[in-house]
Amino acid sequence: MRIFLVLILVVAGCNVVNAQSIQKAVTDAYVVSRMVEKFHIQPRPLDDERSAAIFNELMQELDQQRIFFSQDDVKKLSAYRLQLDDQIRDKKSDFLELLVSTYKQRMLQADTMLDNICKTPFNFTLKEKYTVAEDTTYPAGIPAMHVKMYKLLKMTVLAGILEYNELAFPTKQPTKRLVDSLEPSLRKKANVTIKRSVKRILQSPLGIEFMIGNMYCQALAVTYDPHTAYFSADAKENFESQLGKKPLEYGLTFSKDEDGHAQIDYLKPGSSAYQSGRLNKGDKVQSIQWENKQPIDVADAEVEEIERTLAASGGNTVNITVKKADGTTRQVALHKERLEEQEDKEEDKVKSYILQGDRKVGYISLPAFYSDWEGTLGINGCANDVAKEIIKLKKENIEGLMIDLRYNGGGSLQEAVELSGIFIDAGPVAQLKYKSEPKPETLKDAVRGTIYDGPLLLLVNGFSASASEMVAAVMQDYHRALIVGSPTYGKATAQIVLPMDTTINLENFNGKTAASSYIKLTTSRLFRVNGTTAQAHGVQPDIVLPDLTDAVPEREVNEKYALPPTTIDANKYYKPLAPLPVAAADAVAKKEVAASPYFSYVQRYLEYTKTANAKHDISLFIDEAWQRKKAKEQQLEALKEPKDDKAIYKVVKPAVQKQRAHDGELDDEWKENLLADAYVKIAYQVLGTMKQ
Repeated sequence: MRIFLVLILVVAGCNVVNAQSIQKAVTDAYVVSRMVEKFHIQPRPLDDERSAAIFNELMQELDQQRIFFSQDDVKKLSAYRLQLDDQIRDKKSDFLELLVSTYKQRMLQADTMLDNICKTPFNFTLKEKYTVAEDTTYPAGIPAMHVKMYKLLKMTVLAGILEYNELAFPTKQPTKRLVDSLEPSLRKKANVTIKRSVKRILQSPLGIEFMIGNMYCQALAVTYDPHTAYFSADAKENFESQLGKKPLEYGLTFSKDEDGHAQIDYLKPGSSAYQSGRLNKGDKVQSIQWENKQPIDVADAEVEEIERTLAASGGNTVNITVKKADGTTRQVALHKERLEEQEDKEEDKVKSYILQGDRKVGYISLPAFYSDWEGTLGINGCANDVAKEIIKLKKENIEGLMIDLRYNGGGSLQEAVELSGIFIDAGPVAQLKYKSEPKPETLKDAVRGTIYDGPLLLLVNGFSASASEMVAAVMQDYHRALIVGSPTYGKATAQIVLPMDTTINLENFNGKTAASSYIKLTTSRLFRVNGTTAQAHGVQPDIVLPDLTDAVPEREVNEKYALPPTTIDANKYYKPLAPLPVAAADAVAKKEVAASPYFSYVQRYLEYTKTANAKHDISLFIDEAWQRKKAKEQQLEALKEPKDDKAIYKVVKPAVQKQRAHDGELDDEWKENLLADAYVKIAYQVLGTMKQ
């Protein structure tokens, strides 16, 4: 009787926790709407349109392949499609409770269904197809869900067979013998992998209610604009770690063993994993177990799966079971901690080289804007590091400088201001417009003088965003540098991370308040000194080059909830330099592009992707699947990127560059890439049109 009572208490306790998670999400959603209304630069109304957007976002995020929810489920949930604004405003939980219970039920069914499907071998001689209609609609009921899951599993196994066949017999069609030998193990692997994904949801560290509650609040936040976001406490830590703050971490990394499964590769000194004294390099992780949850079997998981599981929201304490080299197993409790850096703090985060041909040009790669947000990391900001590299390059008497901002997704706005100041004399560099202020705030380079005043060129592409766009815009508006590449991403808004508290005063907020959840809010728009903005359409280069990123429509203008561009008055203190020789530089670039095999390849590839990305029925009949695979390979072979061995410069390191033991191999790779980079080559030629 006593044991029975304990079980009742445990179940009751779980129900209370689940109810608390839903209630927290309901409260947080209300606070999100209030904080957006109070602080957002352009708050959209919480109305039926917002309600439909939240519903669509949430359903897409929970079931991206439309496998788990049935059409009947969607019909029941759709009763709330235009009522979520009222649910949020009135702090009601009806929709969330229905969503959680429905989703949990379907995930449990999927868990069982996967085993049933995988009991029987897949027959690849049947002329079955996974159709576009199936892919884009929810299953009509449980039988249709079974069929869809069966086809997706079969498609996964078929892909594995074709991949193996390609490696072993590249010119031959898969034989029945090969298929029969591979099918059982690949079917088992597909089953285990997908079941693990389902388990990861059902065994979510703080419960499926907490997970869906977070997604509910995030779906609300993102419909205001693409950069407004809701964060749990650990999601905020992860976000800030990308911008320079030390992350919370367990202190272990993984590599593949000979079978492709994950094994421990490195234990970081001082970490929980290191201090346990029970883990070693080569240990294989068997299971991961969150507090009060069932263990998740990861014995044959790959590295990415292990990392994804350990990154679960709310999971700062975990038990992992590992198998040692002698076959014994150990269970070890790990805790996420912020660790002190043990590595060389002077290690450069920016790379610089000299391109030495008929002229000597400095090259600097800046892959991200980073900063010591709290002054505790003992690191320089990126502007300081770039300045150091320029000083080294100037000692080599460079005749021009290129800064590579391709794929730089931005970061600290202050670092962008300081980086701009390296190249221009004191003056305005950008304008920030806040909701509460009638006049924009001017961002200024307050330090007179420059570190480098010679010919300058910036390389950008469609993944250059935010702070990198600001620097490109400043250099363009001042006629200080030529901008070369493809149009940038188009993010010209600034965000601040706030604890969920509507009483906050932004003027005296110091950013150090701890909370259980946070919101990243778009509180200002960024304008160029000439009054225009890079918002939505990006910075348009002076010299436009065809780019493979143009095949991926992932710019701000393609985002569903992107804020539209607006203009303000130009800053009256902004004084541009004399215009640059854009026409002469563009003529040089056009000549190089016309003669370049690489840019011919880019144009053909962009044409190919227009049709290749279209949805089509997928055959599960192995003969047809193999033929389609070979046809696609032939198309891609015809599009194969050409090798350009024509060297127009040597790549050398500055003589004053600090050398480290591990630099050699990395430097060789950098040098090889710079020698072959078609964009760097054109930039090098273009710099020749600019005078000292």
